[in-house]
Amino acid sequence: MVSGTAPWVLHVDLDQFIAAVEVLRHPELAGRPVIVGGRGDPTERAVVSTASYEARAFGVGSGMPLRIAARKVPDAVLLPVDAEAYTAASDEVMATLRARPGATVQVLGWDEAFLGIRTDDPEAYAREVQRAVVEATQLHCSVGIGDTLVRAKVATGFGKPAGVFRLTADNWLDVMGPRPTIDLWGVGTKISRRLASLGITTVAELAAVDPQTLVPEFGPKMGPWYAELGRGDGAREVDATPWVARGHSRETTFQQNLTEASEVEEAVRDLVDRVLEDVTAEGRPVIGLTLKVRYAPFLTKTFARKIPQTADRDEVLAQALALVGKLDPDRQIRLLGFRAEMTMPDDARIGHTPTRGGW
Repeated sequence: MVSGTAPWVLHVDLDQFIAAVEVLRHPELAGRPVIVGGRGDPTERAVVSTASYEARAFGVGSGMPLRIAARKVPDAVLLPVDAEAYTAASDEVMATLRARPGATVQVLGWDEAFLGIRTDDPEAYAREVQRAVVEATQLHCSVGIGDTLVRAKVATGFGKPAGVFRLTADNWLDVMGPRPTIDLWGVGTKISRRLASLGITTVAELAAVDPQTLVPEFGPKMGPWYAELGRGDGAREVDATPWVARGHSRETTFQQNLTEASEVEEAVRDLVDRVLEDVTAEGRPVIGLTLKVRYAPFLTKTFARKIPQTADRDEVLAQALALVGKLDPDRQIRLLGFRAEMTMPDDARIGHTPTRGGW
């Protein structure tokens, strides 16, 4: 079972990870609706980081304003985000995965990772992974099995919670074909709408499209890539190379809207200082900036620019303040975010164009 001739990709996704960690810390919360977000105070501006399945049954989801979540579930237990606790729990899980015989592990985040394995019985291997994670951490996970990373990732959704599901070239269109394109990993609301404007609404329609017909709408790189997603194709090899951040970002939600230019400038200066602390620790110069703004009541926009590579704080600040000039001075601001893109370790030339980052 550990050894075999067939290569497989497993996607391991921890079930309701943050809420599950909190329940382990507070066993009395088991079976109760738990909502984690901000400082756990629904009177403050904050969003839901995660919700237990009991809270999700009431329609609570990640990204929802905390005050609305609290209104949906009046008897919910609201808890503040504790990043250190989640990082520690995640580290235990990833160490457990790396200890699995014959596995190549690619970490995607706190609560998910790809495993590259060779086995003639991937379902049995997946069950062994689940048992090992529970024994080591008391956390449950779902496992997607695929012959590509995309199919394994999508398969996990069909296995939740605590289940195993396989998607391959043989059953991809049977399972995914009738589904809307937004169900694909990497296709969000905006992209699905743009695809719909081209008459492509289902995965099967996207899989059947000539990739070149998507180029005018999405460009020579992304157009064919979306067509590839529709077929579930793509990379088959799990890459264990340690992940390197392309950029660092910070954002602040203000309890009172910013209305004065001086308040906005002070907030941006603070964000730049905090981001550059992380950038300086990386030791790589900055090559691009993005300023994110959320106007009241909830309109979000981003403004980005490439800059000549620099490690000079004053230059980065000056470029960031130049982006502030693009903000609408007549609108109140409830959130600001700042991101700095850096050169990558393998960038070979000055002025390398970064891929687009995000929050």
